[in-house]
Amino acid sequence: MTTRLDLTRSPRALALLRSRWPQFLLRAITLAGFIFTILAGLMGSVVGSHNFAIIFVWIAWWTALKLVFIPFGGRSWCSICPIPMPGEWLQNGGILQPRGRAGIGLGKRWPKFLRGTWMQAGGFLLIGLFGALTLTSAKITAIVLLFILVLALVLSLVFERRSFCNYLCPIGGFTGLYAQAGPVELRVKDADICAAHSEKTCYTACPWGQYPLALKSSANCGLCMECLRVCPSDNIAVNLRPWGSDLGSKTKHRLDEAFLGLVMLASALVDSAVFLGPWGELKSAAYSIGSPDWFLFAGVFLVTALGVLPGLYTFSTWVANRLGSARASLRKSLAHYSQVLVPLGLMAWIAFTISFAFVKFGYVLPVVSDPLGWGWNLIGHSKTAGVGEATSFSLILQVAMLMVGLFWSSRVARRISETIRQAAPLIAFSGLFTLTMLWLLVG
Repeated sequence: MTTRLDLTRSPRALALLRSRWPQFLLRAITLAGFIFTILAGLMGSVVGSHNFAIIFVWIAWWTALKLVFIPFGGRSWCSICPIPMPGEWLQNGGILQPRGRAGIGLGKRWPKFLRGTWMQAGGFLLIGLFGALTLTSAKITAIVLLFILVLALVLSLVFERRSFCNYLCPIGGFTGLYAQAGPVELRVKDADICAAHSEKTCYTACPWGQYPLALKSSANCGLCMECLRVCPSDNIAVNLRPWGSDLGSKTKHRLDEAFLGLVMLASALVDSAVFLGPWGELKSAAYSIGSPDWFLFAGVFLVTALGVLPGLYTFSTWVANRLGSARASLRKSLAHYSQVLVPLGLMAWIAFTISFAFVKFGYVLPVVSDPLGWGWNLIGHSKTAGVGEATSFSLILQVAMLMVGLFWSSRVARRISETIRQAAPLIAFSGLFTLTMLWLLVG
């Protein structure tokens, strides 16, 4: 049995997790930063490298999300994300009130036909299509963030719980998918205790609408800790576990998970080609939104995301299915083998992030000194900005991450297949993707 370390066994850790104040303070800080980022984008310098909005969203936060939050904390970012805070305050009728109190909002259920991660995948496709402009224009970044904040607030007044987070937020889809590979999980300690407790206070309190007893994966748990705080039997565990514990299991998966995983792979490929590749015309086309060149770029991106990669994955899955003794439907097989896409995509995004993090992080301290680009020098570093260089160490690290992804995805493919022969097509798919990423990132 896989070894797990239950953090709630420590009285200090349990007290920290149960208290709403530490989490509230962190979320209040991130909300203040979110609002300041919007103001900086709207009022600050139009030069992206001199604006807080660009450097902190697309360099500092994006790097931290992919190199720290997800690999070491699963959906830990979701536990302190500020976006749902205003809506939750209105829903709950107070800032530190638990869910269930009389608040403001219609409390309607999210439409069944819109559930799953389909719309989150669509949101990520939009990021890929318009990302080149958003990543370089502080004003566009601010408008997008403001739109997201308002949208989440409006939806919270119409629908119950965190509907925006569950079904629309592209970052929620990203973190949820790759949280399956993370080393943190929330689970019940004793299933019989939960089954005997008729009140289900944990489900009532959960802003995500999750029932802890039914959790088989960390994909849908936002680590908000509300179930732990209201459980009358102290039956909720927060475990540290080996990486990838959700992968390679017989847990039922859905087709939308496979689609989301493929969109993430396609986005990693296209972003690597646009921002790191030697094709200046491609980069220019990605920036020229609305032009004929941009429509050509958009077409290539969509064909890759919706045609080429899904086609290769479907063919690999079909062959693997034919090589097994138990013939499942292609739909079920596509969902089942979606687990292979998780470590492959996570390591590809980490490798991509390493490629620019070392180069661009020299802008962070200068933009803290002068967040609006108005000539301030708050901490004495406004004149120290410098672009770093890709070193041999960073290149070796990128190759290592991609190799880890290939080995990990191959191991998952073997674990969920009857034989190595059946796993071979999925391993070949993973190998082809890895080689393409290596060519784009390293050359």
